[in-house]
Amino acid sequence: MIGHGFMGAAHAQGWRVAPRFFNLPAFPVPQLIVGRSTEAAQGAADKWGWHEAGDSWQEAIAREDIDVIDIVTPGDMHAEIATAALEAGKHVLCEKPLANSLEEAEAMAESARAAALSGVRSMVGFTYRRVPAIAYARELIATGRLGSIYQVRASYLQDWLADPQVPLAWRLQKNRAGSGALGDIGAHAIDLVQYLVGARIAAVSGTTQTIVKRRPLLEQPMGLGGMGGAEMGDVSVDDVAIFTARFNDGILATFEASRFATGRKNALRVEISGSSGALAFDLEDLNALHFYDSTLPTTEQGFSRILVTEPGHPYISAWWPAGHMLGYEHGFAHQARDFVEAIVNEVQPSPSFDEGLAVQRVLSAVETSADHQSVWTPANDRDGHSKEGEDHQ
Repeated sequence: MIGHGFMGAAHAQGWRVAPRFFNLPAFPVPQLIVGRSTEAAQGAADKWGWHEAGDSWQEAIAREDIDVIDIVTPGDMHAEIATAALEAGKHVLCEKPLANSLEEAEAMAESARAAALSGVRSMVGFTYRRVPAIAYARELIATGRLGSIYQVRASYLQDWLADPQVPLAWRLQKNRAGSGALGDIGAHAIDLVQYLVGARIAAVSGTTQTIVKRRPLLEQPMGLGGMGGAEMGDVSVDDVAIFTARFNDGILATFEASRFATGRKNALRVEISGSSGALAFDLEDLNALHFYDSTLPTTEQGFSRILVTEPGHPYISAWWPAGHMLGYEHGFAHQARDFVEAIVNEVQPSPSFDEGLAVQRVLSAVETSADHQSVWTPANDRDGHSKEGEDHQ
């Protein structure tokens, strides 16, 4: 595993827990954690039960006893590490968004397709697909319970940047993160909706805004601490992104990504409306799915709350008795399970790098639309291919 911050902890939890609850066809060994310093990586390895620590991802990729590379670094390192790992014949799990730019994502997807010809697998960490309620929603839609999909409303709302004194971390720097709320959390909403409805976004019209444009530097020069004279730096990414989208099959959708939604901690919300019913989900209530069946008599209609904890629901049979809730961390165990099974069974895991590229195309199109103040900016053509640079007024 290359990187060991917040996502490193989540992935480490998944790798350790998955083989102990699921009957995996191979047992993943948590061998090596790589960080910017061996000392910091060793602390993470000791805490999470990994065997070794190091400071060179190049050496990790070159090792013959390493089969899988798990990338949990900031986005500016994804492309270089993933491409090198794939070329070295390593299976790659890469955190979302796939890259910091469309060009990087296209190159990564091309590398993944070439590696797949030799049986090398790759996957993007859009982990919310593996929340049981979301996986069950996908089943309901795929089996026609909602009928023809009319409209989607999606938002991902957080408030951790609402305080202007929050320091200028890497997520607020475009050269490290690629974009702000749009790529950090908006990417999740984009992938989730495309996954649920089984269609690609064809065009977008969007706007972005940076609300707090300067923040205290994370590391202050000597003598400034506590004196009210903190050195400031520029925020170079968006704080809020809002856009409308048209899918290649005609579905209309609205998206919002904000890290300034005061009072909302991790509210990823999706509501999908169709000719026969509707679904609604909120990550802050992740064990529940709300379902509306419009085929029932009008006297019986209304949103019902389904507690997605039954053994027949996706992933649940490996866990606890019905009604005993799962949490945020379980999605990472499900991710590890699915990736290991795909590698051993020699099938392409999902979401693939091509699916990650499809999300990157949408991110790029939203940024283009916001920059040019255009009404519609193509994200993909009807076959799912990019048409960058063609603005439809």
